[in-house]
Order: sequence, then structure tokens, then C-alpha cells
Amino acid sequence: MGAVVKKGWEQYMLQLQLHPLRTKAITAGVLAGISDSVAQKLSGIPRLQLRRLLLKVLFGFAYGGPFGHFLHKLLEIIFKGKKDSKTVAKKVLLEQMTSSPWNNFLFLIYYGLIVERRPWPQVKDKVKKDYPSVQLTSWMFWPAVGWVNHRYMPLQFRVIFHSFVACCWGIFLNLRARTKALPK
Repeated sequence: MGAVVKKGWEQYMLQLQLHPLRTKAITAGVLAGISDSVAQKLSGIPRLQLRRLLLKVLFGFAYGGPFGHFLHKLLEIIFKGKKDSKTVAKKVLLEQMTSSPWNNFLFLIYYGLIVERRPWPQVKDKVKKDYPSVQLTSWMFWPAVGWVNHRYMPLQFRVIFHSFVACCWGIFLNLRARTKALPK
């Protein structure tokens, strides 16, 4: 068993080196799928909703992985690869004031419009109601993750680390964004 895991890890690392964007996108998609599967189970949904699961995988693959890939590359350019405490604090602050609000806002809209197929007025009301508390909770959780990520993770692992933690955060967001069954 250990040899299989080791070989799998070596192959993953090779793909990460040869095709970083694709590998990060696939990883983010898979972890988004795991996150949604767990969230569905915790929500008491009796049968796995495959459409919802696939749309969450699509979000991670098409948006989460690529966005993170380019965000971390941009932060490395802006801050010239520095990892001292002052620079890490600036990276975390910049990330929390820009990408964090955007990502949470976009997710709530995507979830309402695309995943739940709700009409825009309902989605807009739900975002107005839930976004402030989601973002405040995000600001209590993600800065510590960002600090660890920027301070200790090599660049090629930052999106993967972020995606892994986002798997857990996604469970929270899924449960928060989930709308009680409303007549369509």
C-alpha cells in the first residue's frame, strides 16, 4: 500500500512540475467535489445530488484552481518572493482585502443562480442577507491560513494547500449558501 501511495505522490509531483495550472485546476475540482459530498451528507440530503456535485467540481476546476494559480504568481511578482514576517503580513492583508471578498461573493452568486437555479431577485436577497456574515467569518479564519501558506509553503504547493483548507471552508459555505427548499 505504501508503495502505491508513494508512486501516486511522485506522479502527482511530476504533473505539478510539468503542468502546474492543469494539476492545480484538477486538484481544486476534486477537493471541491469532496467538500460538496460531505456538505450534502451533513445537510441531511438522502441521495447524492449529482448535478450539484458536478457544478461544484466545475467551479473548483474552472475557477478555484486557476484563480489561485495566477493570484499566487502575481503576489510573488508584487512582493518579489520575499517571506519575511512584514511581507507575509502584507500578502495576507492584500489577499484578504481583494480576493477573499470577491471569491465569497462570486461563490454565493454562483451557488444561488447556477447550482440552486434560483431567480436573480432571490439570489440577490440571499447574498445581501448572508454575505456580510460569511465574509466576517472568512476574515476570522483565512488570515491564519494565508499566513501559514505564504510563510511556510513553497509557491508550487500554495494553491494545493489552499484548496485542501478550502475543502473544509467549502463545507461551511455550502451549508451557509444552501437555501431551504423554496418553490421555484
